Amino acid sequence: MTYYLKYRPQTLEDLDLDSVREQLKKIVSSGNIPHALLFAGPKGTGKTSAARIIAKIVNCDPPSPRLRKGKEPCNKCQQCISIMKGNNIDVIELDAASNRGIDDVRALRDTIKLSPASAKKKVYIIDEAHMLTLEASNALLKTLEEPPEHVLFILATTNAEKLIETVRSRTTLIEFHKASPEETVRSLTSVVKGEKLKIDKESLLSISKMSGGSFRDAVKILEQLVSQKVELEKERVEEYLFKRKAFNEKEFINALSAKDAKKALSSIEDFVTKGVSVENVIDSLTAILRESLLTKVGLKGEEIPNLSKEDLISLIELLIYARSQIAFSPIEELPLEIAVIKWCGEGIADKQSLPLRGNEELKTKNVEETKEVEEVKHLKKNLTAKLSEITEDVWKTILTRIRPINTSIEALLRAARPVGYDGSNLTLGVYYRFHKERLEEVSHRKVLEDVAASVMGCPIKVTCTLTDPPVKKDVATHPLTETKDNDIIKIAEEIFGN
Repeated sequence: MTYYLKYRPQTLEDLDLDSVREQLKKIVSSGNIPHALLFAGPKGTGKTSAARIIAKIVNCDPPSPRLRKGKEPCNKCQQCISIMKGNNIDVIELDAASNRGIDDVRALRDTIKLSPASAKKKVYIIDEAHMLTLEASNALLKTLEEPPEHVLFILATTNAEKLIETVRSRTTLIEFHKASPEETVRSLTSVVKGEKLKIDKESLLSISKMSGGSFRDAVKILEQLVSQKVELEKERVEEYLFKRKAFNEKEFINALSAKDAKKALSSIEDFVTKGVSVENVIDSLTAILRESLLTKVGLKGEEIPNLSKEDLISLIELLIYARSQIAFSPIEELPLEIAVIKWCGEGIADKQSLPLRGNEELKTKNVEETKEVEEVKHLKKNLTAKLSEITEDVWKTILTRIRPINTSIEALLRAARPVGYDGSNLTLGVYYRFHKERLEEVSHRKVLEDVAASVMGCPIKVTCTLTDPPVKKDVATHPLTETKDNDIIKIAEEIFGN
């Protein structure tokens, strides 16, 4: 058995994320566990392990009360053992990525009505819950709102923002976060003790940094060190981690310092091929650049000599914006590639008096041939035209990008159309008052403004105004947002699930 499965947490006290451990302890101690929990956070942070612990707590039936300490599961009774082994018929784990359709949820609703076979409660653990289709999510709403007394739902997801709002509002949210180095070392220490390994704390810290805040990845790295018979001395561990590392931040920053777009883009392609998270790369780069920036204003740290304070600020801003756009991008690494091209392109623009070298010509060619840049150019050109000429092109792109982020917002926008744009302010004409009120909510407006900014290539402020629905007889005035079924009741059902 792999280390991660062998040493996965079995009680609340074993959970390594301090905030999650304390939240769940308070909920369990209150004696009133909510009927639906939402565990949201990055991969490898213990969401499924925590869900199984809760399943054991609500079903624990120790042969002797002494076996159960406080509100923790005893891990000795038949229920606890079968849940640990994964063969308890009343604890059902579903992968929403492969059971995401409305028919799957309807079948689930039928089985929910049945009483548990042997446990006190039937526990449904739905992993990657954000993968449920809109229809499936709506079908699940009523059950989440008023489940039978014998049912507990635990939804786990890495992208809670992609769940429709009506589902989120019916659950109690427990936020998981990337593990700190100290929390990761605690997790690794339990494995080290169990396997009777000899390794110093500094080496464990190095492993934790390599794991990117994932307990699972950290334990896998430790297991690989042991399986490959690497001596667990600091120098040998550091040497192994350096060779294993799929991304060298210093080499990448050197390429940015030299404004070498080709080398930087090649590095991106290389680490993406190796399966490294783009978000983790940007976080790592930003941390290094931040340290250099703080060093330049008098704090202690490692300085990057070839980048000025102004350069560092500009580069950090580009990286932060690129990270914020990953969720909207059809290709994960594209925002980072655009940031690199923009950064290196600035260098070319600043040195127009110098003759173009072959490398700089290649940079210019890369910029011109990048599909995303061409799309932005096309959209910007359209934005200079009259509103009636740009609505279809730009508005379709905005709706397409919003739908995977928040289907409720996209449904609301079906009853709206752009009625004004001055280069930075986009005015939407909304047909119904309650649609307008919902779109004006801070969370909804923020998503809309961020997506509109990514499409239009500049900061956008969105305002809403009530306007009359279009007249269907006049085909020429049909707005982009009109659908075959423009019935307000239909739209309300999609949004509120009633």
